[in-house]
Amino acid sequence: MASEIFGNASFTRFWTARSASGFAYHMTAVAIGWQVYDRTGSAFMLGLVGLVEFAPQFLLTLVVGQVADRFDRRRIAGVCQAVVALALCVLLAETMGGFLGLGGIFACVGLIGAARAFETPSLQALLPGLVSKESLPRMLAWSGSVWKTAMILGPAAGGLLFALGPGVVYGLGAVVYAVACATVLSIPPVPRPSAPPGSLWHTALDGLHFIRSRPVIFGAISLDLFSVLLGGAVGLMPVFARDILVVGPGGLGALRAAPSLGALAMSLYLTRFPLARRVGPTMFGAVAVFGLATIVFGLSRSFSLSLAALILLGASDMVSVVIRATLIQIDTPDALRGRVSAVNAVFIGTSNQLGDFESGVLAALLGATGAVVFGGVGTLAVVALWMRFFPELARRDRLVPEADPSL
Repeated sequence: MASEIFGNASFTRFWTARSASGFAYHMTAVAIGWQVYDRTGSAFMLGLVGLVEFAPQFLLTLVVGQVADRFDRRRIAGVCQAVVALALCVLLAETMGGFLGLGGIFACVGLIGAARAFETPSLQALLPGLVSKESLPRMLAWSGSVWKTAMILGPAAGGLLFALGPGVVYGLGAVVYAVACATVLSIPPVPRPSAPPGSLWHTALDGLHFIRSRPVIFGAISLDLFSVLLGGAVGLMPVFARDILVVGPGGLGALRAAPSLGALAMSLYLTRFPLARRVGPTMFGAVAVFGLATIVFGLSRSFSLSLAALILLGASDMVSVVIRATLIQIDTPDALRGRVSAVNAVFIGTSNQLGDFESGVLAALLGATGAVVFGGVGTLAVVALWMRFFPELARRDRLVPEADPSL
């Protein structure tokens, strides 16, 4: 296994770049969230951060998939990482001079969202060209473990470094994004996908049509969308850290890192013991555990119990992520991967960033505890409904179809 991973230089550079950008993104997200909530004291404004980041991802969905399927995916990712580094430099300057204000912070968040809208599908579509189809599930699990490690260290570093000032966090984030840019551009060229036939508008919709025609893929993506949209508690963590658990910026970093710690443990387990059978029922069971863990976090007034609930939440979510990602990569032709990945990315963005906005709105109405508990209950309802709506997914036994010659 180790030789399979570290013997592939292109894959090593891929996950190095991906983990570096993930570290920087989650580190700076802690600073942005705390800074906005500290300035406004408003859960709604905190949720608005998620909406501002999500909006460009949604509006650019059809465009970014076309770009990923027509141009060099390495260069697309590298340019996007350079743009995020520039936005973080602007945030650094704002903290030093205070010349942008809250509106300027939101503008930078929107720019980061636009850059990530292009970066995410490009990286997702790049990976299958770097590894064999047979090793893809293991490589996805390993890549996920490295990514989750970055998501643990990133928030922890952001919470600790925030004590020195948000400018320190933004400055380090810009440097790390620059390293990610240089690393992804150092990956040797892979065969460039042929330009899709047909009009731009027609081919832009191909990703949507493909997903809609595959009940297993559509069910897996939409299950993740609605479960995390309802059950996501990340957007309200500054409220819990400052007002409910009273643990400060350092505690906020620990809370944001906890789901990634659980996800890391699970991804390492799945790297050693890949899912082989009953992947459909396993996915539904994992999402149900995600909903239950969300309810426990919302009701908890103990910092240690909250951390435990978030670790369990992250571990269960990782099972769903690996199953969904593998199904998409294996069942999608290479010529469509960019557009399908773009649609998948906007679904993920919807569940994460728009979920933060939804949580902020609900928190303004029900309070932070009520919003999180409501979301957890909603996630359990989604599991029950999706098992009825998508029986093909509920019955899916293997990640790789039976007829695949790699079996």
